[in-house]
Amino acid sequence: MVQQQLPCDGDGLCMLCKSKPTETETLTCKTCVTPWHSKCLSALPQTLASTLEWECPDCSLTIIGDNVGVVGSSRDLIAAIRAVEADDSLTDRQKAVKRQELVSGVVAEDEKKEKWGEESELQAMLDESFKCSFCMQLPEKPVTTPCGHNFCLRCFQKWIRQGNRTCAKCRRTIPEKMASQPRINPKVVDFIRKMKTSKIFIGGGPVVYHFMQNESRPETWFTTARAKKTGKANACSGKIFVTIPPDHFGPIPPENDPYRSQGVLVGESWEDRMDCRQWGAHLPHIAGIAGQSNYGAQSVALSGGYEDDEDHGEWFLYTGSGGRDLSGNKRTNKLQSSDQKFEKMNEALRVSSNKGYPVRVVRSHKEKRSSYAPENGVRYDGVYRIEKCWRKIGIQGFKVCRYLFVRCDNEPAPWTSDEHGDRPRPLPAINELKKATDITERKESPSWDYDEEEHSWKWKKSPPLSRKPVNTANPEDLKIARKTIRHAQNISVREQLLKGFSCSICRKIMTFPVTTPCAHNFCKPCLEEVFSGQTHVTKRICAGGRTLRERKNVMNCPSCPNDISDFLQDLQVNIELMDVIESLQCKAEEISENVGDSSREKAEIAELPEAVEVKAEINSDNSEVLVDGNSEITEEETPPSSPLHLRSDAADME
Repeated sequence: MVQQQLPCDGDGLCMLCKSKPTETETLTCKTCVTPWHSKCLSALPQTLASTLEWECPDCSLTIIGDNVGVVGSSRDLIAAIRAVEADDSLTDRQKAVKRQELVSGVVAEDEKKEKWGEESELQAMLDESFKCSFCMQLPEKPVTTPCGHNFCLRCFQKWIRQGNRTCAKCRRTIPEKMASQPRINPKVVDFIRKMKTSKIFIGGGPVVYHFMQNESRPETWFTTARAKKTGKANACSGKIFVTIPPDHFGPIPPENDPYRSQGVLVGESWEDRMDCRQWGAHLPHIAGIAGQSNYGAQSVALSGGYEDDEDHGEWFLYTGSGGRDLSGNKRTNKLQSSDQKFEKMNEALRVSSNKGYPVRVVRSHKEKRSSYAPENGVRYDGVYRIEKCWRKIGIQGFKVCRYLFVRCDNEPAPWTSDEHGDRPRPLPAINELKKATDITERKESPSWDYDEEEHSWKWKKSPPLSRKPVNTANPEDLKIARKTIRHAQNISVREQLLKGFSCSICRKIMTFPVTTPCAHNFCKPCLEEVFSGQTHVTKRICAGGRTLRERKNVMNCPSCPNDISDFLQDLQVNIELMDVIESLQCKAEEISENVGDSSREKAEIAELPEAVEVKAEINSDNSEVLVDGNSEITEEETPPSSPLHLRSDAADME
């Protein structure tokens, strides 16, 4: 009977005896670098020196017991791995990549590189640097751990649900706050999307990216002499830059954007709700719902106002408004004091649900319970459609109106690296519907639906006519704005990618990048300088000289209020991010050197006619001019100068 032999698992436990061997009891295979429990092996190395050259039973193909035939492909694979290990020209990192390619059956990338050129280099860099360690694919909705490793949000949450609290790649401890509420890294999302769309730059003209920051605006909010408070507490809205009516449904198209001629793009961000209002994405700067009870709702804002909300990115459960005491000129109140009803703004959402109107959605950084909220400011996330609405008993004990929003936009969401927009998807299972009342579902066909022929979302029915006038005034600085946009679109791919990897403190390209548990990226020296001179704990001594327990100091992230004091005690450089930045910088330097060499050659060629003229003066008495040092032609037959001839003449003069 064959004796079973198994290695140690990812947690260091022997898969045979279920115990964790000590370091002296562990043998590591020189071929596959897998740890084995020496006590559970049938054959051990004879000497201490032979342990360095020891191969596991899987790699040595040593069969204990009955003689079993070995498949030829396995022998070829092991021979190929041994050849890689014996190649001294490869680094340890390159050997690991080669082993992974052999085991996974990945074909050589050289053929793709020859076929696609620079696009292949960018794609290869992307695949090598940002693979999820679980699914071995590009991370979907990437989450970056404090140790600098990237995973899909779904894979990471599954890993956490299994009770694991360590990184799957390096086994470092994952902070409890990040395990319970992981944050999507927007810089990685932006980088992956730009890398996927970089092929457009190689063969075509400039392209407008859909994840842009709107930082420079010609007009902003203002305050009057009547303002009682400073800042934006009593501020007035600035100019509305788009020419849509206030009751416009659906996305804001380019024809209604005279400043930029691009419309409001998915992923576009603003500093706050006041700036968001100026671009028409969501007009109310306090209320979370924009709409009319007999007409429909145009937009909603997810800003953490109701703890009943559930955000799953492509779909979310939204809580209606009302049921809170706002007497005494209060703008908001967190406590529920009565039941919500389908009236006013809640009825507007129900009208949009019954008609199938698209509803614009903006997310605010104040939504702390969502993994899809932006790092800061307010972000436009596209249009959603309300599929169902109902009422249920909320967390605070009163009835609340609930709405199921499902994304239906032609542009990809800001947290995904897809190149296309949404496709029709089945509705998720909602457990709270079992105890819900007043359930309303759409009975007629939706006005905004997916067209199978055009593969896009569009108005299947005529959009509702506006009941308010449209502002069609053209701004004075239209030409300046368009010129600025064209200049931004002409930036090269690598410059765009490098610009996305800027430190949030020094605003320069990151050196030794680190990623905090709250998904913010900084240079390691910049982050250390911010907290230089601060201690992690404060020693306390009472008046009598007795030493008290040390108190932990709170160190807030420079970009958000989260405490990162534990993270600062052992800063880990994000190696994957640093490799990508260095690769991009090296490629950019190579391109600039090539451009410099070509420009020097052009300058030399431009100067050569002067040398020819000098030679002509010297040989003016001769009736022949040498060309290429071989053939001879008379002055009367001298052809027009070519670069080849000019270089030859200059060489003859020397």
